[in-house]
Parts: sequence; structure tokens; C-alpha cells
Amino acid sequence: MSTPSAGLPIIYVRGYAGGTPGIEKAVTDPFYGFNQGSTHIRVGRQDNPVLYQFESPLLRLHLDEGYHIAVEGGPRPGTEEAPPPESIWIHRFYDACSGTWGEQARSFDLETAARDLLKLIDRVRERTGARRVNLVAHSMGGLICRCLLQKIIPVERGERATDYVSKLFTYGTPHGGITFAVGFGIPEALRDLFNINGSDVFGPERMYQYLTPRPDPDGPPDGWRAVDITDDDGGGGPAEAAGRFPLDRVFCMVGTNSRDYDVGHGISAEAVGPRSDGLVQIENAQVTGANRAFAYRSHSGSYGLVNSEEGYQNLRRFLFGDLRAATDLVGVSLPGDDEVTWQAEVRLTVRGLPVLMHERAAPHWCPIQLSDPTEASRRSRAATAGDGAVPLATTFLSSRLRPKEAGPLRFVLDLNLLSLRQRHGLFGFGDHLEQTADFTDTLIVDVDADGPRPAAWAHWNSEVAGAIRDLRPTGDPLPDEDPRAASWLAHVPLPATTRPILGPDARIRLRVGPWN
Repeated sequence: MSTPSAGLPIIYVRGYAGGTPGIEKAVTDPFYGFNQGSTHIRVGRQDNPVLYQFESPLLRLHLDEGYHIAVEGGPRPGTEEAPPPESIWIHRFYDACSGTWGEQARSFDLETAARDLLKLIDRVRERTGARRVNLVAHSMGGLICRCLLQKIIPVERGERATDYVSKLFTYGTPHGGITFAVGFGIPEALRDLFNINGSDVFGPERMYQYLTPRPDPDGPPDGWRAVDITDDDGGGGPAEAAGRFPLDRVFCMVGTNSRDYDVGHGISAEAVGPRSDGLVQIENAQVTGANRAFAYRSHSGSYGLVNSEEGYQNLRRFLFGDLRAATDLVGVSLPGDDEVTWQAEVRLTVRGLPVLMHERAAPHWCPIQLSDPTEASRRSRAATAGDGAVPLATTFLSSRLRPKEAGPLRFVLDLNLLSLRQRHGLFGFGDHLEQTADFTDTLIVDVDADGPRPAAWAHWNSEVAGAIRDLRPTGDPLPDEDPRAASWLAHVPLPATTRPILGPDARIRLRVGPWN
């Protein structure tokens, strides 16, 4: 079961626990929540309800990838064996803030938690012999990890963060802070002013302090955004020499279901607004230019991101996969009608999995805006895809996990194009058909990972006779348009029916490259 990433320990960093009762509850769990699973009902044959269980990411990594569970202190009592590199550790940073141990509890401080994380990484590297670790974090835990990568290691150690950490995967982390859809900024101002239970860590002033290597005492400059990982330390010191943590080594799992967030009985979901996971707004849950996937899951709870199959399958392939596939929409030229807003919906699935790996849909408040993008959207787009391309989806594949009888690796991308007419700031519905796409089709991509270089075939479902599952790639793959690059590159023409919408030059850009 050897993989290119075998031998790297995983450290889990949990999220915000709130005040003393939440902290005391958190420290009683040896795994800080990484062991929580979920149970669901799915509709089976003849409409019968079928029980579906997700055991937890902790147990699944143990069962699927052979990882040992070391928690933090390891080895288990009564043993003297050093844990193997393939081990899972829990950063129990809240223990020092609890009175459980009979010691004076200290106040929570995010930079201290990041320094303690570095100490844990040192211990894990020493005990396991691994050169680096992978960090997996939920919510505020991702901010602790970013403080470590952007400030603590570069400035206090004067070294590269990549010498310690290989990858960072975050579930529902408020990379852009926590903001509210109500109150005109007053709730945020009161939170940051009174700092109840250390909640100012989600405000811009405090985030600037712990995410910037050498912050200006006067506060963040104009244009500073917490969602950006930059290599500017403000003073030309060690951080600038070390450079920023690579964006392609960061993955953000973004939740889009605000309804099922069951903390506070829906109060926070109402305040944050529907375009969120119930606590973190969608645009704040992602690092600019990083890998990302959207799932209709809430921030935490019974239907949360951490204890979801969607989150786990993205985590597993990001950590252990051997291919990275990216699809972008390029060459778009929309009709010159300022009253019409065009949006795209995408859904991506990998053959052999029971869940969508990525879903951006209008009913979930996260369609891709094709027309009238905001400046922030333009910056995000440029950083992710370049050349004005619109990123549709990025997924990671594992050749060792493909169904043996199925042939090449396969993923499928559903693409819908939707239009809304808007006059004087109001939508017009006289000629509107709700949730009916102006264009819909499915791109089927088969990837050959067995040769010296990846290659792929692509077919639109509208051009395939019969069932998708019966399709077998035949003939030569799409030609590689840049054989000198590390990744295989091809452009897939869109069906002719899209030309009145997207123009004659619109196409799908497909990149498949080695990962790990």
C-alpha cells in the first residue's frame, strides 16, 4: 500500500471551542473531534430507506491507509515502540487553557497555539523519523496553521515552512475572517472591541497581526486581505527570503449548507447569512489561488464538513493521490446584454465514489459568476487560472484507487449555464424558467495514468450513445499541446449549442499532471 506520500505523519488541529464550558468539553475528547462520524439515510432500490454510515476521518485513515493513531503523547501506555511515520497526531492546544489538569489555566492565544504546534511537529519528526508532516485543520485550526506557516517558522526559525510541512488541508476555515450579513458591521466591531472568549481572532486587525510576519504597528495597509498568502514580511527579513507557502499545497474544503449548522440553534446561521456553512461565509472559507472544493455541508455538527464522505474523499486524494486534474473555461465572449447575468453551475464526481467531490450550484448560493464579476472575483480568478480563464473544478486522482474492472481513471463534470434578466437592480421573471438551464451537458474525462506521461480522452454526454458507464475510450487521446511542460494540456471544444452564449472560441482547458 505504498504511495508517493507514504511516511508523512498527519497532525489534526481542531477549531474554536468558545468559552470555558466549550474548552472543558473539548479536552475530554482524546481526538478533539477528528473521531466523529455520521449516520445518514439514503434512498435505495424501490424507495426503501438504507442506512449509510461514515465512520470518521480518523478511523477511515486507519482502515484505508494503514495509519496508526498516536494522538499527541504516543506511544500508548505500556509500550516503548516509536510510532511509525504513518501516524495521526492531535494538536491538543486547548489543554493548557483547561483547569482539568489541576494547573493554572492560561488564556487562549493563537500565536502561542501556533508555537506549540511547531513544538509538536519537532517531536513528531524526531519520534517518527519523518522529514515533514501534513496538517489537517478545522475552522480556527486552519488559522493556527497559517500563523505557523506565514509567521512563526519564517520569522522565529528563519527557515522555510516547507521544510516542516508538506501540505495543509482545511475544513471550513475562516481564511477571510467571520463576517455577518446583518448589523452593518456593528456585530463585528463589538466582537473585536470586547474580545469575548478570544473571538477577535476572526477580525481583520487581529488576523493581520498573526498572519503577517512583521506587521505594521499602525495596522493593515490598504488592500490587505486575510485570504491572501503573500511572501511580503513587511521588513525584508527572513520570511521574504524563505518565500510563501506554495498555494498548490493548500486545499480548502468549503461548506455551502447553512441550514444544518446545529450550534446555537440557528442563531449564527441567521446572522452570517445563507451564503455560508452556517458560520463562515463562502467567500471567506478559501485562500486565494489554493485548491478548493465546495460541498453542501455545514460548518460542523451532524451534517458537518469534517465528518462527511465528501470531505474525506477530497482529503484522501489530496494527501495520497498521484494526479491533479484542473478544468477551466477559456475563450468566453458573452452576449453584449448588460441586463442579463450569466452563471455557471458545476458538479464533479469521480468514478467509484458515492458522493460529489465538488458542487457549485445556484440553490446553494455559490454559482460561478460569468458576467459582471467583482474586483475580488477578478483577483481570485487571475490568481487561480490566469489569462482570464474561469476555474471550474480541480480534483485529485489516485491510480491505485481506481476500480480494477473499470479501465482508466474517470471523472465527470456537469456544466449548466443559467441566465437571469435584471433591470434597475431587480430581476425580471416574465420570460424566466426557474432552475432551467440555458445549456446543460456532461463532460466525461478518462485519464490514462499508466504511461510515462498522463493522457486523457474527453467526450460530451450529448455526443455519446448509450449509458455513460458503458463508454470506453477508443483511439488516440487528445493531443498534448505543451509536451515540454510537467502537466499534460489539451483544450476540449464546447458543443456548438453554446456558441450563442459563450462565443465561438469558448472551450474547456484540461490539465492533468503528476501529484506528489
